Amino acid sequence: MTGAAFLDELKQRDLFANCTDEAGLGKLLSEQIVPVYAGYDPTASSLHVGNLVPTIMLKRFQLAGHKPIVLVGGATGMIGDPSGKSDERNLLADDVLEQNLAGIRSELSRLMDFDDPKTGAAMTNNADWTRGVSYLEFLRDTGKYLTINYMLAKDSVRSRIESDSGISYTEFSYMLLQAFDFVQLSKSHGCRLQVGGNDQYGNITAGTELSRKQGGVQLFGLTAPLLLDSTGQKMGKTSTGERVWLNAERTTPYAFYQYWLNRTDEEAPRLLKMFSLRPLAEITEIIAEHDKDRAKRTAQRELARGMTAWVHGETAIAPIEAAARVMFGGSLDGVTDAVLRQLAGTMTTIDIPRAELDAGISIVDLIARLTGDSRGAARRLVQQGGAYVNNAKVTDVEHKVTLAHLATETMLVVRSGKKDYYLVRVG
Repeated sequence: MTGAAFLDELKQRDLFANCTDEAGLGKLLSEQIVPVYAGYDPTASSLHVGNLVPTIMLKRFQLAGHKPIVLVGGATGMIGDPSGKSDERNLLADDVLEQNLAGIRSELSRLMDFDDPKTGAAMTNNADWTRGVSYLEFLRDTGKYLTINYMLAKDSVRSRIESDSGISYTEFSYMLLQAFDFVQLSKSHGCRLQVGGNDQYGNITAGTELSRKQGGVQLFGLTAPLLLDSTGQKMGKTSTGERVWLNAERTTPYAFYQYWLNRTDEEAPRLLKMFSLRPLAEITEIIAEHDKDRAKRTAQRELARGMTAWVHGETAIAPIEAAARVMFGGSLDGVTDAVLRQLAGTMTTIDIPRAELDAGISIVDLIARLTGDSRGAARRLVQQGGAYVNNAKVTDVEHKVTLAHLATETMLVVRSGKKDYYLVRVG
């Protein structure tokens, strides 16, 4: 595939917003293996859904025969990028920063190939080339090339200056540091291209400008549209405002899968084009099938499976889908502890001593304990057919739940009414 054809495919996948020199970049991509980088600020020990845009861009360049460079901001992470922020972020302590860097490295190593001898991704940390540079050296060798007027013209800076909180000199200098990174990577790794979300375009072009002013090679910048939901807000948070993380301990694989499954009929086709590793022709067929009968949620299911396989591995999908069937009233036959553990973060979970369950707990007492309602309310619920153990209705108020009712090695599921599920775990 020629460089121009590859860039056209990025456009078709809605991964092309701005480019510093499209014709020049297309020519370069056709002539050589191009090292291309994206930066990640280590503000947390895990990446989140919003970070997947630059990551899929790196992945696509790698699949097209180019070499990704992952930059984790051990230096810039101590300052914080003002782009898209209304307030200055807190500075990170060294030990916290190091923990965050380690977590991000681990996650990225699963999302792209680091082993291929020609196109294997490289991991870099800008603290390695920034740590030894003095303030005066930085002003002399970098700061003098970008004027204040140039920097003030960038949206990320101007919007902060015009805001009530303003912008500190620390964050104002972030653009210079990112430009410095780009030039350093061009010298040390032959990097010619930086990619990122469209809110990074000002920072990226600062790097291309710095290289030009210093008489270096031509550098290129390419951005993708921001990941927005149907309301125009940045994607990456649940309906309750919680971030969707890539770390399974922060966001369970089940919750991660459900996040993508719950995209709207309008969002899912676009997200499939952006993130699916399938050829565009196959995605077009899936979208056509989706549009024939949107009730089947064909695009959402393909999206959820593809994203979960990429982030958590193919083996995560079967337990997740088995857990989903439990949540929709399906049979628990063959369900294991591993399946029900997927649900632990999505429903109230209580531990009951084995001896207590061995003796038996009345369904009324168990419902009252789980829901916090009175025994009288629990009794009425059972009598009215609203109590379920392992998705089987229980209407006898004298019924006792025992170890024999365990659906798996250590767990059972109790439902109160149509939607309130509880996980009971033998301690």
